[in-house]
Amino acid sequence: MIPLGARAAGEDGAEPRVTAGELLAVLGLRRWTLGVAESLTGGGVTSALVAVPGTSAVLRGGIVAYATDLKAGLLGVDAGLLAERGAVDPDVASQMAAGVRIATGADVGISTTGVAGPDPQDGNSPGVVYIAVSGPGIDQVRRLDLSGSRPDVIAGAVAGALELALGTISDLSGAVAKG
Repeated sequence: MIPLGARAAGEDGAEPRVTAGELLAVLGLRRWTLGVAESLTGGGVTSALVAVPGTSAVLRGGIVAYATDLKAGLLGVDAGLLAERGAVDPDVASQMAAGVRIATGADVGISTTGVAGPDPQDGNSPGVVYIAVSGPGIDQVRRLDLSGSRPDVIAGAVAGALELALGTISDLSGAVAKG
């Protein structure tokens, strides 16, 4: 398997739609629903999912919380955490994924937050991205260090989020259990 975020959409013949379709199939077999919280990807993860026929059986919805205050207001991310560390943070990604589960009533949540560029944000360079997956007994967060143009970083974040979710749901033994 290609490392998370190692390619942008379309490179090496891999399309987000393929990963999205596999993820939706795995979730469907478990009878789990999905919610998506996005910042830097601006709806790209949700768009990749809705491109797959039959998505409505699994996808509950997506929230684009681009502004930092919306991460707290819509997704329940701790405002103190946002004030202290900013939006580009692994704990923020984790709370976004958990928050979208609540907001959409989904079994599983995926989130993306990071810096698409060209300018740094919250002391983070362009290409620093955190993706997270939250679900029953699941709390996975990964940092991606992506390169390229703004569209390249966004595409890599979309692909990375879908791959992390697929890998986590497919192999729950690798997930970190939360009490």
